[in-house]
Amino acid sequence: MEARNGENDAVETVTARAPVTIERPVPTELKFDRPYMARALEAVDSEHPSGTVGYDNKGYSVLQQHVAFFDRNGDGVVYPSETYAGFRVLGFNPVTSFISAFAINAALSYTTLKGWFPNPLLPVYIDRIHKSKHGSDTGVYDTEGRFVPAKFEEIWTKYAKTRPDKMNKDDLSEMQKSLRVAFDPFGWLANKVEWNIAFTLGKDEEGFISKEVVRGIYDGSYFESVEKSRTNKKNKTLPE
Repeated sequence: MEARNGENDAVETVTARAPVTIERPVPTELKFDRPYMARALEAVDSEHPSGTVGYDNKGYSVLQQHVAFFDRNGDGVVYPSETYAGFRVLGFNPVTSFISAFAINAALSYTTLKGWFPNPLLPVYIDRIHKSKHGSDTGVYDTEGRFVPAKFEEIWTKYAKTRPDKMNKDDLSEMQKSLRVAFDPFGWLANKVEWNIAFTLGKDEEGFISKEVVRGIYDGSYFESVEKSRTNKKNKTLPE
């Protein structure tokens, strides 16, 4: 419906003169408290208004929680060897893990350093990981690394075309294209790589990644659940 001048214009979310607003609707009724407010500690959505119950956020922001999984020794710094180890426990093969570890640390390290000179060891400092936020992303993390529930809900109303709480590869591809900001090739590439990794890790047997899995990737809780599941399966196969 095209918005008309009048008292309802202020709450219209679509207009026929901008068809993309109809193709990509935004959520209009979110039944939890203050969905517009960015959360520092919890990844909140309609189904989880209190975040991930039982998950230890360690006082980290949600973005920091996402990265902290790869801090295997818990010292607040992630080196390529730790990123590699994190990918391995998530089930990625050695080649993919090695390439990912080098690429991720090379891309993120410099902006998290205190000084101007790069560190050849490519450390990523978790306390300054917000400085590595790139363009052409979903906006679910704000510039300080908080989690914005309304932005997270937008992903599903805009791009989940087959099922309301799941996306397939075509949905993700459409989302990646639509998020591109002009003259931002690094952001385009980073967004594509991040979501392709997430999809590879979290897709189900039908070729979909669910809203709950994606939320768990944002706060890192899904990483922990995958590691725990793989460890339990491995222990069950060991001879007693």
